[in-house]
Amino acid sequence: MSNITVVAEDIELDAPTLVEGLPGLGLVGKIATDHLVEKFDMTYYAGIDCGGIPEIAVYEGNDRKLLPPVRLYADEARNLVALKSDVPVSAEGSPQFAHCVTSWVESHDVTPLYLSGLPHQKQAGEIPKLYGVATGEATHLLDDHDIDYPTETGAVSGPTGALLHHAGRVDLDSIGLIVQSDPQFPDPEAARILIKDGIAPIADIEVPTDDLVEHAEDIRQQKEQFAQRMQDAEQEESSQAKPLRMFQ
Repeated sequence: MSNITVVAEDIELDAPTLVEGLPGLGLVGKIATDHLVEKFDMTYYAGIDCGGIPEIAVYEGNDRKLLPPVRLYADEARNLVALKSDVPVSAEGSPQFAHCVTSWVESHDVTPLYLSGLPHQKQAGEIPKLYGVATGEATHLLDDHDIDYPTETGAVSGPTGALLHHAGRVDLDSIGLIVQSDPQFPDPEAARILIKDGIAPIADIEVPTDDLVEHAEDIRQQKEQFAQRMQDAEQEESSQAKPLRMFQ
């Protein structure tokens, strides 16, 4: 039984696409998902109360209302849901978190897009490469949009890895989008590639992304404090893709 409480019951969704924005390497998933929420002025749809989430209350500027630290936003017209997280999910609680979210995904016929950064030291002017993996019958979505296979064996860690693992266990259709990302700093360019070449075509939406690059330095500064908290946390709590040779 999922602990997801809908607060916008007037919104109707029909087998929507979910974009997951848990913080991880380069904050690529968080930057991409936050961008969608902002650009589409998405509606706060539901609060998530699952294992692994710190019991804190979040407030936003110019608003007295308290919010849960992990929540869903929805865009009815685009049939889109975004999982926005202001905290890292603990490694210890990742299995419970994945079970909780997956239960809701299954019961609402959702196609989830799980996002992860792959450590890569980019050269000047180099465009990050995007790779795709899948569970269930979702492989065709990657083929339909010419998203490349990974070039080496690897593993996705952290809560995003737990979500993909659980999706595989229950034979749920899900996509894992893996983008080359800066291993040390927030990476808006990698987030732009995630949106432009992965999220937008699969979800069949149009998303303006030029400002992610034009204001990259501002975004990095805004996310720097959050990134530092992530670096201070245990490494396994951070979702990222890793070549398996890193474990050998």
